[in-house]
Amino acid sequence: MKNSQKIDMGNIDEVRDSLESKSLNVCVIGIGRIGLPTALSFAKAGLQTIGVDINEKLVDSINAGNFPLKDEPGYEEIFDKVRKNGSFSATTDIKEAIPKSNLILLSLPTPMDEKNIPNYSALESVGNQLSHVLQPNSLIIVESTIEPGFIENNLINVLEKAGRLHAGKNFTIGVCPENANPGEILHDFTNLPRLVGSINEQTTKIITMVYDFVFSVELVIMPDCKTANAVKLTTNVFRDINIGFISELSLMFEKLGIDTLKVLEAAKKKYNFQIHYPGAGVGGPCLPINSYQLLNAARHAGVNLDMIKTGRQINEKMPDHVIKLTLDAFKEHNKPIQNNDILILGVSYKPDVKDIQLTPAKHIIEKLQNLGVNVHIYDPYFSSGQVFGIDVEENLDSIISQVDAAIIITAHNEFKKITPSIFNQMKSPILIDTRGIIDPADAKQAKLIFRGLGRGKL
Repeated sequence: MKNSQKIDMGNIDEVRDSLESKSLNVCVIGIGRIGLPTALSFAKAGLQTIGVDINEKLVDSINAGNFPLKDEPGYEEIFDKVRKNGSFSATTDIKEAIPKSNLILLSLPTPMDEKNIPNYSALESVGNQLSHVLQPNSLIIVESTIEPGFIENNLINVLEKAGRLHAGKNFTIGVCPENANPGEILHDFTNLPRLVGSINEQTTKIITMVYDFVFSVELVIMPDCKTANAVKLTTNVFRDINIGFISELSLMFEKLGIDTLKVLEAAKKKYNFQIHYPGAGVGGPCLPINSYQLLNAARHAGVNLDMIKTGRQINEKMPDHVIKLTLDAFKEHNKPIQNNDILILGVSYKPDVKDIQLTPAKHIIEKLQNLGVNVHIYDPYFSSGQVFGIDVEENLDSIISQVDAAIIITAHNEFKKITPSIFNQMKSPILIDTRGIIDPADAKQAKLIFRGLGRGKL
């Protein structure tokens, strides 16, 4: 990336001219699942873009022309194009990249610590570095999902700590929270509305203009950063709570001999019912963390969010219920679970994505191992690799006859094509389905000892 022209990112006319001439230089800090597609989108729009990441292996791979997100359709072609025309590169050296950039996007992880407290250390660490190297009149846009007030109460203080930067005077800052579903990022980036908020009206107009230039989607203007972040969390936590609600109902429906999926299919015919499905638990870098981000914000504000807390507790207990179903099936077969071989089908936290962040599969595997089970894994997205210290099988056919039971944890499309009769090859015909893939009637016809989460007992 060449050194940037001196563009006042707080001046709407200068920013407009830089977009039209494509002289605006962009730096995306954090080029993972969301950050890399973001960087590629800006480069595709003709803006010189550099990605920064502390992962040396990732950066070296990108600069060697190896696209790391094979499960994100459409982006490999964009990657190849912008790499060849020189509009995108990557580095681990933030001090090299920032002085060459006018616009800095932060797409950094915001995980939880062991006490379920949001950990913003990545953002704060980068903020501290920016306080020393950020060029005057730059614009920072935070795409990371954060709790309301973090920009105003934390990040700006970090950026101003060195004494050379002053928000609204010689740099400006705003947010445009990422809004994309892993595995469908290209579609979402080009179709879903985005939220825009900042520290002042002028900056909001400028961010809107920049994102309209790159993405051409609806941009929803928020009065400030904290409101935009509140909207992002509200939409995700809504899902977490409702999954917890349906999962809790599914536990009762099991007892009553009611098929939860039949309930949901009928319920969704009502105009205002939004369907959510039960399962082995809720994983990923968004929903579980987002709930704890709101709970953390509530703690600071001195209020209680009992519904969110309860929803989290329900979702976090679902792996225990999977173990209960498994033990019950072994009991029906008059067979102790200890020293048996159980195959886990799917370890990704969601279907058709190579990602195990906070996956409920981890908890289920650990609980099975504590019961003395020999755990095997088959997941087409991790084939021939290793997950949680276990070698992943190359294919289903080679392992199915060697195990005593199988548990479907992730609803990969490949698994939806499985016929129940394949499980008769197991040493014991025990199948646990946590995702509603196998029809109980088909399992019965295949003479399986079957437990479907929320499906009742055969």
